Amino acid sequence: MALNPIVDSRDVRFVLFEMLEVDKLTKYRRFADFDKDMFEEVLELAEKIAVHLVYPANSEGDKNPVKYNPDTKEVIIPDGYKPALDAYHEAGFLGLATDQEIGGMGMPHAIAQATTEYFTAASVAFSMYPMLSVGALNLVLGFAQDELKPLIAEKVLSGEWGGTMCLTEPDAGSDVGALKTKAVKSDDGTYRINGQKIFISSGDNDYYKNMIHPVLARIDGDPPGTKGISIFMTPKYWVNDDGSRGEKNDVVCSGIEHKMGINGSATCTLSFGDEGTCKGILMGEERKGMKIMFQMMNEARLYVGLQGEAVSSAAYMHAITYAKNRIQGADVKEMANPDADSVPIIRHPDVRRMLLSMKSRVEAMRALSYYIGYLIDITHVDKGSEQAVEAQALIDFLIPICKAGNTDLAWKVTADAIQVYGGYGYTRDYPVEQYARDAKILSLYEGTNAIQSMDLTMRKLLMNRVQYNYGIFKKKILETVEKAKGIVDEEYITYITKAVDGVDKCVTELKNQMGDGNYPHIFANATPLQQVFAMMTYGWMHLWSLTITVPKMKDIVWGKTQKEREAFVNDNPEAAYYSGRVVSSQFYLGAEFQKIFGRIEYIMTGEAAVEKSFAAHFTGALEE
Repeated sequence: MALNPIVDSRDVRFVLFEMLEVDKLTKYRRFADFDKDMFEEVLELAEKIAVHLVYPANSEGDKNPVKYNPDTKEVIIPDGYKPALDAYHEAGFLGLATDQEIGGMGMPHAIAQATTEYFTAASVAFSMYPMLSVGALNLVLGFAQDELKPLIAEKVLSGEWGGTMCLTEPDAGSDVGALKTKAVKSDDGTYRINGQKIFISSGDNDYYKNMIHPVLARIDGDPPGTKGISIFMTPKYWVNDDGSRGEKNDVVCSGIEHKMGINGSATCTLSFGDEGTCKGILMGEERKGMKIMFQMMNEARLYVGLQGEAVSSAAYMHAITYAKNRIQGADVKEMANPDADSVPIIRHPDVRRMLLSMKSRVEAMRALSYYIGYLIDITHVDKGSEQAVEAQALIDFLIPICKAGNTDLAWKVTADAIQVYGGYGYTRDYPVEQYARDAKILSLYEGTNAIQSMDLTMRKLLMNRVQYNYGIFKKKILETVEKAKGIVDEEYITYITKAVDGVDKCVTELKNQMGDGNYPHIFANATPLQQVFAMMTYGWMHLWSLTITVPKMKDIVWGKTQKEREAFVNDNPEAAYYSGRVVSSQFYLGAEFQKIFGRIEYIMTGEAAVEKSFAAHFTGALEE
């Protein structure tokens, strides 16, 4: 299988069909219409569109970004995105995992995760348009009026209409409960919406003929804070009874953001009701807006985690290609020889270290992202079973880890890609500097990574008295440990079991501090704790991988001498793949994973400098 410039397609297949065994989902009625060959065809089509249409538009979208016409209030997206969006929608990728009864394909979420990686690795900014539409559609299907659901679904799935998520306001960013957008009920049952939303991804554009905006607002008279928030479907153009586009609603884009990265994505300020005629339809029940919106937010957080993995994949693929072809410096074995020939920089140990670090991180992120998609499939095919209950518990626990862990790593992996290129990586002559700029937003939107860390620490751990989610998390890791015994070298298994014990001690310590009411210290340690769980999860993914790759590698090279093995690996793509996978997993567990023990010690020491620092230092600085 030929390599493309953005995703290792062989590794995609390994995670899907060897780790997760997604093709076995076809034994369930929900996926009985499919087989592995059909999954392969979908993956190949996604790769083709991503590589040949989306990827070439990525640089164009960065250099010739979204434009805004203040006279017409029109938002104009990069030209290259439009044929790519046409191909994406014509192939039905937006509805790949949507139920067939609604008009989608009904394929597994794990397959959808993989196809989405291709499009996102090709261009993070491009992928924002269809992904926001998927999220908005799912909210409509779950909570809009029944008669509207098929009408809107048809338009969104075809790519004729798009969608957004409207939460953020100028004075209510992460503090959603402070929002000021109001809703007043009209005699016809609709609501008049008035307010402003900022940082709205895909908020408006000249591609979609209508935009479906789920909008958080407070009904006049409802209580303050998140408990008083409702959610409304507020389209750019009203939806007629027959599903056609009706009159223009009082929703206007009043400007776009000029950003560090994802310049091809329209990040808009939207004004609702400036003329007093903006209409919205209540979705679900009054004052249930945050609960409803969390469905879309969790989907979005999973997607942002996938974005982190995908942009890291593209950065790694470019870096390794460059390192194989860039000739500079002699081999270190010849460092004393002034006449030694220069070699590709991939021969230099520090470059290999960086590449191996990038590779191991990308593979761990990919496995985690696809695994959550697979767990979603399990909740659908085996509803009510213990397996499904455990799968949902793991989904809830892993989403903040995936979102925060993957996006923190994306910033590091893209930085390493620049480092591999040296000074050239810092220039716009090569694509890796764009990947770093595009990656930085990922730790900020859909809830900053600090918010993910607090969610994990408080809601998923300390406030959950029985700690069921955490218990399932540990159970699955220890099952992998048992499977690894006799297959994987003992030292790598020991690293995992030692870390599980350390994580247990951290959780117990923080629970004790919660009992003492030491909340400042707990919140100060939320991000380090999330980082510990992220490393724990990535280590688990690599140990799981080794239980498969080690036997496969042994089967391939069985009976060969060391010299014969080296020659065979060079000539046999499968041997090269499994060999590389084994090495990257060993590197992660033996090198990168060791950092977890420092983080555990950091949490366990109980250092209180953070709690003291404001009074002792920052206040003084302010007074000066």
